[in-house]
Amino acid sequence: MTTPLSPTAIAATAPVPLWRPALTLFVVLSLVTGLAYPLVVTGVAQTVFPREANGSLVQQGGQPVGSALIGQAFADPGHFWSRPSATGPMPYNAANSGGSNLAPTAPALTDAVKARLEALRAADPGNTAPVPVDLVTTSASGLDPHISRAAADYQVARVARARGLPVEQVKALVARQTEGRWLGFIGEPRVNVLALNLALQALPK
Repeated sequence: MTTPLSPTAIAATAPVPLWRPALTLFVVLSLVTGLAYPLVVTGVAQTVFPREANGSLVQQGGQPVGSALIGQAFADPGHFWSRPSATGPMPYNAANSGGSNLAPTAPALTDAVKARLEALRAADPGNTAPVPVDLVTTSASGLDPHISRAAADYQVARVARARGLPVEQVKALVARQTEGRWLGFIGEPRVNVLALNLALQALPK
């Protein structure tokens, strides 16, 4: 004959409600991944890499004028021009990073390259040198802050003429602003356009 279980025994053998461990796990993970981890990562970044953690901002006169990691649009002939950007609704839009995704045979890409070539030729009619490819094509991110050394050299005569500066002086400035290969052998020499233009503006007139 089976002995009836007491109310205490019945309560002890009853299944634990599933919402309790689920709620406990939710709270613990929220504290770890939503609070502790971001605070630790932010603290380390602000301590070890404060400039990079705050956007690698470029300052002039105590005011931010841009980021060393994001290109800017320069259109007047007295400044060096950046690599074209395909981001929308404006160039170098960090909130909408991306390339044009146009195929090499796309008519739209051909038309865009032709228009950029015409703009470069119109701004410097006497320049018959080959146009570097990065002055007429966009990067995959649309935010590239650098141009090749060849792209900077191509623009030297135009910038010097627009500013009334000796060509050799502008060439020397480009050389000083050229960043070498990473670790001496990775990548290609490049020029940060914003840094170059700021150095250009600082030249005595």
